[in-house]
Amino acid sequence: MGAVVLATRNKGKIAELSAMLEGFHLEVRGLDDYPEIGEIEETGTTFEANALIKAKAVAEATGLIAVADDSGLEVDALDGAPGVYSARYSGVGATDLKNSEKLLAALHDVDDDERTARFRCVMLAYAPSGEQLVTSGAWEGHIAREFKGDQGFGYDPVFVDSESGRHSAELSREEKNQRSHRGKALRKLLADWPEFWARAGVE
Repeated sequence: MGAVVLATRNKGKIAELSAMLEGFHLEVRGLDDYPEIGEIEETGTTFEANALIKAKAVAEATGLIAVADDSGLEVDALDGAPGVYSARYSGVGATDLKNSEKLLAALHDVDDDERTARFRCVMLAYAPSGEQLVTSGAWEGHIAREFKGDQGFGYDPVFVDSESGRHSAELSREEKNQRSHRGKALRKLLADWPEFWARAGVE
């Protein structure tokens, strides 16, 4: 059985990818399996650059294929912000709540029909041979004027899914995975995985 390393310590993400890669007979590990790998600084200015930084560092440290993702929220009225800075939008000591509150304040005077936004995710697999597989996904919606729902994390309580009209934080995990940017990127990654595995030259 081969192995891949998911460049995260998030056990939920690891379990999700393990289940989806089950048919490929791969063992999915996380960064907790490699405590010698410290925090990887994300210095890129795009989602793809940050995903590459993480995946390349982990692949070189472990000698295994590594998969990383980077994602964030793009708001049209804010020229794409907070974008790659979504997790630290409110500055030092940023929390999900502080980030969402800052976002709502920035959009206070923006009309409802101009509050369009999307979550975007780039997922990247990197092999020690240097081969890469890059996929992406977007989830269209708009920013609400108030918080709603208690599921999910990040900007989910203020992001409204354009298809259902419900806040992301009101959706079940299954519903969210079907619609979300990360779910779309992951399904594309899995569709291209056999060809990538062959190119990567893994025994």
